[in-house]
Amino acid sequence: MYYVNREQIEHRLHVIPELVQVLESTTALQDKTLIERYAEERSLHLAIEIVTDVGSYLIDGFIMRDASSYEDIVNIMYDEKVIDENLHKIFTELVRMRRPLVQEYFDDCRKGYHELTVQISASLERFSHKVLEYLDKEGIPT
Repeated sequence: MYYVNREQIEHRLHVIPELVQVLESTTALQDKTLIERYAEERSLHLAIEIVTDVGSYLIDGFIMRDASSYEDIVNIMYDEKVIDENLHKIFTELVRMRRPLVQEYFDDCRKGYHELTVQISASLERFSHKVLEYLDKEGIPT
């Protein structure tokens, strides 16, 4: 019998609509103010944390193979058919942004965010749907 903490997974997934709202509003802007830029960066950071936290809950709960990195968490979710190939590709790019966002924030690394930010909003919503679908398929109660 597996112990999957669906409550904690859903708690994290419920943040996604707010992130999508921020990402969509900041992506639409040509010249971002400092606050808008930081809002976008924080939303991307939280998106990374949500994807990897949910992935970790799934890995631990379903006793999947141990992850060796953030990227490996995404790989395991793909291998276990939680996410599809498109989400795998986008989230692999997303988790690779963690280091620049969290540790190298002082460098001018903002140039590559826009293209990925456009894809992230819809991907996060699909991710939420896919995870809940996977939990339902595996018989994990609400």
